[in-house]
Amino acid sequence: MTGDEVGEFGALQETVPEAGAVATVRTAAPPKADAVSMAALDAAREALVAEVDETDVGAHLGAEPEAERVVTHLFECRKPGYAGWRWSVTVVRASRQKTVTVAEIVLVPGAEAIVAPTWVPYRERIKPGDLSPGDLLPVTDDDPRLVPTYSFGDDPLDPDARVQIRTVANDLGLGRIRTLSPEGHELAAQRWQDGDAGPEAPLAQSAPEPCSTCGFLLRMSGSLAESFGVCANGDANDDGRVVSFTHGCGAHSEVRLAKRHEPLPLPEPVIDELADDLEVF
Repeated sequence: MTGDEVGEFGALQETVPEAGAVATVRTAAPPKADAVSMAALDAAREALVAEVDETDVGAHLGAEPEAERVVTHLFECRKPGYAGWRWSVTVVRASRQKTVTVAEIVLVPGAEAIVAPTWVPYRERIKPGDLSPGDLLPVTDDDPRLVPTYSFGDDPLDPDARVQIRTVANDLGLGRIRTLSPEGHELAAQRWQDGDAGPEAPLAQSAPEPCSTCGFLLRMSGSLAESFGVCANGDANDDGRVVSFTHGCGAHSEVRLAKRHEPLPLPEPVIDELADDLEVF
């Protein structure tokens, strides 16, 4: 048996569909427009002008049913600086009543309204180069880019465990309490590869040779040593910076200028001694 069946006490019971049966997804029907609430234009406007200056209220833009016997009337906002905004007046009609009650009056943005951009936390807005002397940028204890130098494993650590790790790291003289996690390595490698020190930079596109063959490249240690190094050429734009092996610039160690032909020597100058023998009349 499928569908809703009448149980022992007459209540509807939902049964599990048989194998191969197509399940029916029930969606909520849109709210039915209440005729009295939809026609309560004058009541909505009267309540609105009682709250705001009448000159700030424009034409009626329509009505939208929100729920059973709940309708929102929209009016044009003519308030300076609020182009594209709308006055929203929500009215409610109680069951078996012939009049409506104003429930809410708010100013809402329309499709063409100028609104503030989505707020972004300060920590996420900071970009490389934004920090000034004295600025502090704290890192959370659960930052996925870092793992404890003396770690208990990959499981999340509670506050007591983190304190214990710091104590052990200080006692052992490890120097660094935390180090880069595998995720931290991957994020750094991708950032460097996609940035100005990667192969897609305009400087690298016109380079005669990649950094991997340059004598000024200093090798790094660790897992990133196979793809990145540090430029040690004081004449290069990337001096002292991490560069990808596939990066490059015109200051490559093996760049040679083509030899030019020596200019032909100039002939010996000729001294004009003829003028001394001429007689002037």
